[in-house]
Amino acid sequence: MSAPEISVILPVYNAERYIAKAVESILAQTFGDFEFLIVDDGSTDGSLSILQSIADRDSRIVLRSRENKGYVVTLNEMLAEARGDFIARMDADDIALPERFEKQMRFLARHDDILAVGTAQLWIDPQDRPLRRFTPPLKHEDIDAAHLQKGEGMICHPSVLMRREAIEAVGEYDENLYGAEDLDLWLRLAEVGRLANMDEVLIQYRFHSQKVGWLQKDRQVRSAITAMQSAAQRRGEQTPNCEKFSNANLPTVASQHLAWTWWALGDGNISTARRYAMLSILQRPFDLTAWRAFCCALRGR
Repeated sequence: MSAPEISVILPVYNAERYIAKAVESILAQTFGDFEFLIVDDGSTDGSLSILQSIADRDSRIVLRSRENKGYVVTLNEMLAEARGDFIARMDADDIALPERFEKQMRFLARHDDILAVGTAQLWIDPQDRPLRRFTPPLKHEDIDAAHLQKGEGMICHPSVLMRREAIEAVGEYDENLYGAEDLDLWLRLAEVGRLANMDEVLIQYRFHSQKVGWLQKDRQVRSAITAMQSAAQRRGEQTPNCEKFSNANLPTVASQHLAWTWWALGDGNISTARRYAMLSILQRPFDLTAWRAFCCALRGR
């Protein structure tokens, strides 16, 4: 069997609520020359049965299930199995737009110095409601500076398409940097080539209460600091000031809902803004910032 051009890697753990939409969005790509590697990482919900029913209908899916080993270990297993010249990432709770692969492949064909390309995103809530459009920096220098100095992940991990030879050159994901394994990879790739983002929404990136940045924020911050400091040391540059990351407040449901209110309002998604403004009031009835957001949402501006 000839190797496909793209290997899509998708780790899954207890994602029954979203997994069908995520998988179907990849199968619906206009660029179809890919293998779809999916590992069920010991799910205890109905994820595996959903995956099996979809895999039975499409031979491009290579599905495995085993005991839980963790997200980053699973990513590295799939990297080792991938046969394509390009690696596409996908997460179990996001939705890829149909032309994602086609447009990313076209971009990399035109820019042979680019090792990895991400895209703009439409941020959505757990019920697929639009929160905001987010366009990250597009140029390598701006992306790398944000990664090294601010610890900001400016390439959306589940939106990326990468050259496999570049990953082989710098090494796999660091399993000790859970939560910032992508930031660390972007920093290492930037030391041997260039990164880019496309100014087009090609993925719907979902926010919900089970994301790593919510459940394990402390661990994610520690991993990001380690990745930034290691990169600065490799490059012989001044170590970035990471004090602000160490002192970052952990997110709460109420603070996230308030943020979603402002995101949606700023992007003109008024009905979404009003929904989360109301939730913010119910969660923080004596908080003036919640009432201010609520009034702005009612006015629609």
